[in-house]
Amino acid sequence: MSTYVYGITARSHPALPEGMTGVGEPPRQVRVLTAGELAAVVSDAPEGLRPKRRDLLAHQNVLAEAGVAGCVLPMRFGSVAPDDDAVTGVLDERAEHYRERLGQLDGKVEYNIKAAHVEDAVLHIVMAENPELRSLAETNRLAGGGSYEDKIRLGEMVAAAVQAKEAEDAAEVHRRLAPAAAAVSVGPESTGWLLNVSFLVPRETAEQFVAAVQQVRESHAHLDVRVNGPLPPYSFVEPGPAEPAGTTIGADTGAP
Repeated sequence: MSTYVYGITARSHPALPEGMTGVGEPPRQVRVLTAGELAAVVSDAPEGLRPKRRDLLAHQNVLAEAGVAGCVLPMRFGSVAPDDDAVTGVLDERAEHYRERLGQLDGKVEYNIKAAHVEDAVLHIVMAENPELRSLAETNRLAGGGSYEDKIRLGEMVAAAVQAKEAEDAAEVHRRLAPAAAAVSVGPESTGWLLNVSFLVPRETAEQFVAAVQQVRESHAHLDVRVNGPLPPYSFVEPGPAEPAGTTIGADTGAP
């Protein structure tokens, strides 16, 4: 039977909670495979696995539970090896890489921060900060709305000003939060968000990081700031050398 891999940790990692289950219907029993100084958190792989919400959450929950007791390198959803021997073989082949990453990430968690503008609030700020925009808007108002060309020009100017404000606010949030983190990973652009950044934060200073996020919220009322965390360090697990043929386990690059 093929083996589903959730994450990789040190052999010395404390035992998992008894009865933990993972992906599949019914959920498969989670177990641990060891090789040298390393261990892999695995289960039997269900046939026909698809990224359904239930299984995505099960994958994430196993990592969260395992991560409570110590550092776990999360694997991407759907990481499957032909059998247990293939998993331990990869642990042997990539032992140096995994040990290095575990050392770098030990005692740290990830917080993903997304931010977006509150539309009415940012429009008010943009107009207040730009005399040319205010002048053109007032001219159009006095002219009964202005000509079609004037309306287009005003719309384009407002859009450009908002876009500039997005870049300014993204840089400011990044600047305010980065000092509280051990590392920063900029995520892919996402529709509707001006910022999508993950911060690697030492567990012992996580409260200070969350407090810094709250300070950003309070000082930037025109921003909608969302926090997801603490998470396993999805965005900070670098892929190592290629796995042996027939093995598809690999480091994650983002939360499921």
